[in-house]
Amino acid sequence: MQQEHWDVSYTEETAGTRLSFHCWPSSRLEATRCVAPIGALYTPLKKLPPSCAPPTALQYDPIRCSAATCHAVLNPYCQVDFRTKLWVCPFCLTRNHFPPHYAENISENNLPAELIPQFGTCEYELPNVPPALPPAFVFCIDTCAPVEELAELADSIQQILNLLPEDSLVGLITFGTNVQVHEIGFGGLPKAYVIRGNKEYKPDKVSQLLGCSPAAGGKGGGAPPPPAPPGQQQQPNGMPPQQQTYESPGQQVLRRFILPVSECSMTVESILEDLRKDPWPVPSDKRVARCTGCAMSVATSLLDLALPRSGARLMMFVGGPCTSGPGSIVSRLKTEALRSHADISRNAEPLHKPACEFYAKLAKRNHLPAGKKGSTTQAAANASATSSHVVDVFACSLDQVGMLEMAELVEATGGQMVLGDSFGQSVFKESLRRVFRTFEPDVPEDGGKMQMAFGATLEVLTSREFKVSGAIGPVTSLGKKSPNVSDLEVGKGGTNAWSLGGVDPGTTVAIYFDITNPGTSPLPEGKRRFIQFLTKYQHANGRTRLRATTLCGPWSNPPPGEGEKRAPQQPGVNGYNGNMEQPSPVKMSFDQEAAAVLLARVAVNRTASEDVADVLRWVDRSLIRLCSKFADYVPDDPNSFRLAPEFSLFPQFVFHLRRSQFLQLFNSSPDEAAYYRYILNRENATNSLVMIQPTLLSYSFNGPPQPALLDSQSVRPDTILLLDTFFHVVVFHGETCAAWREQRYHEQEEHAAFRDLLEAPQADAQTIMDNRFPVPRYIVCDQHKSEARFLMAKLNPSQTHNSEGGGGAQVFTDDVSLRVFMEHLMKLAVQS
Repeated sequence: MQQEHWDVSYTEETAGTRLSFHCWPSSRLEATRCVAPIGALYTPLKKLPPSCAPPTALQYDPIRCSAATCHAVLNPYCQVDFRTKLWVCPFCLTRNHFPPHYAENISENNLPAELIPQFGTCEYELPNVPPALPPAFVFCIDTCAPVEELAELADSIQQILNLLPEDSLVGLITFGTNVQVHEIGFGGLPKAYVIRGNKEYKPDKVSQLLGCSPAAGGKGGGAPPPPAPPGQQQQPNGMPPQQQTYESPGQQVLRRFILPVSECSMTVESILEDLRKDPWPVPSDKRVARCTGCAMSVATSLLDLALPRSGARLMMFVGGPCTSGPGSIVSRLKTEALRSHADISRNAEPLHKPACEFYAKLAKRNHLPAGKKGSTTQAAANASATSSHVVDVFACSLDQVGMLEMAELVEATGGQMVLGDSFGQSVFKESLRRVFRTFEPDVPEDGGKMQMAFGATLEVLTSREFKVSGAIGPVTSLGKKSPNVSDLEVGKGGTNAWSLGGVDPGTTVAIYFDITNPGTSPLPEGKRRFIQFLTKYQHANGRTRLRATTLCGPWSNPPPGEGEKRAPQQPGVNGYNGNMEQPSPVKMSFDQEAAAVLLARVAVNRTASEDVADVLRWVDRSLIRLCSKFADYVPDDPNSFRLAPEFSLFPQFVFHLRRSQFLQLFNSSPDEAAYYRYILNRENATNSLVMIQPTLLSYSFNGPPQPALLDSQSVRPDTILLLDTFFHVVVFHGETCAAWREQRYHEQEEHAAFRDLLEAPQADAQTIMDNRFPVPRYIVCDQHKSEARFLMAKLNPSQTHNSEGGGGAQVFTDDVSLRVFMEHLMKLAVQS
């Protein structure tokens, strides 16, 4: 199937997938020449229209291929022999028998859902997996924050308690100098266990300190049991004979510390209302003692004890840097500054590496081999999968809090990050509410249920001509070796299966592929490639589901003799050029938006191990080679350079990527850089592109709102601009519009048109913010005022302080403009 024009967004609507190329080169050499990464952006939980997938989950186990190295799920691309009741797996070509209940009823006119041609995605609710407990939410609150901040935070959490389903489980931990674990199952008066905040606590130790050891009141060190009533014999463990029932540590935690919200909401709300700032005195020359790392280790241990295989969220609310115990990022002495990018690059920050190692160990702790024999709590901890417990970090502070160090733990568990200035901001309040979003009531089967899911894993199967290089996103390798795993690693490679942890309908993973077919053996005409994504996760209703998405696409063999005709020093001859040759299907199937996001994720991933300057050089070389390959031009003549529509926007995406906060560390803290990069690595193609190249709308009296170029030329005194950078939504008033507003013309009836002009961008900004997580910061500013920098920093500097003449506003920068960037690109791309 060779198409002249491809609908590159079709697979996103029908399968939740965007591919960089829809028609793939058939050999490794040709794939290398394509330069752009060959990969897919996959959104595992995207809600699909009923025409593309069954409207509800199928209530039976999937039929799988019998080959030991395959186990692919039955899909519409399988060849079916209705006479012999066999099906052929498109991945390994194994012939499989249908089970009896399929074989009896299947026919060309009576197909099961998974074989209906348009159902490339099917979701199964696995009946043989027992349902898990309702999801648990442990709120971990930093009491070192100012009193006003604590009041705002307590109010937000109280609102959340009213949104939760009644059977949801809730726990509460507060921390400052020490950690307080609140026993919300204890009626009558508030009761909390205070744990010193100077070290890490594993599940065994937490169980002992909370009096939840296997034999309460015995050697475990728990609270002593009450005395027996008169006339009853006291047993060695202190309990009357009729009450001697074994209660595991996890059951004790669920009875005392983590309870259904319907039973403990009043207790939790009363504790929140009485929340006080940490009482420990703080000398004027020191920072407060904040034991964030210790609190996190206690909370994760509590969840490991109580809910080893059930979904849970640990929600950390942090108001400043960790200064005490494990995970500390700065000394308590105010004379020592928080780490900067320069400190980290020079290895001049002694606390950074130990803090990173602590949080990484916390992420991997449950995968370590079992400890001492007979240790019940350790066995429980090791049995649990880290991915079932999600760690979210809500940081609201004008200072850094250590998000850079915590990022690996949040990423390993599939958690959320929110960065704000205050717990009273809508950025925090509304973002917290949106974590608990539910499906619309009219959604079949899932209506009214929470959108979040837990314990997700992703496995990728491929046909034999290509392999999986790796994944970039909120994933952790499961170390599964398979024949379709490539030696060439991108991101988290060396496996074809990953743990995603917590997922929601917006979580998107980038998967990269390596075409391994040698160029010496061209593929048969009509040969197809197949990819299957298998996502297993725990739904909010406690049931385990498996979603299977199968994609099929064509290969493109180079025309005979192409290799000899196109020498490396004569690129660009495979498109519409001077000889009007037929364009290659690979070129026509390019999705420049998906390719830009896939390239951006690779670049951001490389910044973790390489210098940013080296990453920028790699990005530049990749763009030059891509244009040399796919542009049409006469060698050594930059004026003849032309890009086809499929590639025309790609250079400007790269231009804005180079200037973005993802690759430019100027004017951002290490925490901000980690936050921005984490969000980029989990969002879908559309949102990621808005981060890379923000959108700009222009409002004027000349007509309806118009998309404007992201250029300083778009700034006019009589226009209002609406900038969406994903993290900020900026309404920018030109100089004249701002002066009219200050003179209150919009309050006069005869200037109703001006009033409408002022209100239109604000209404559109609200629409943008209504559907986004995290909620962006809303900024209203005027030309030449300080907050105008949020807009001016994103514009292409076509007019600078060094320019002469021209319209628009001047941008005070030494950065090159898009025009200069393109001139250099054309000059380098056409060099023979």
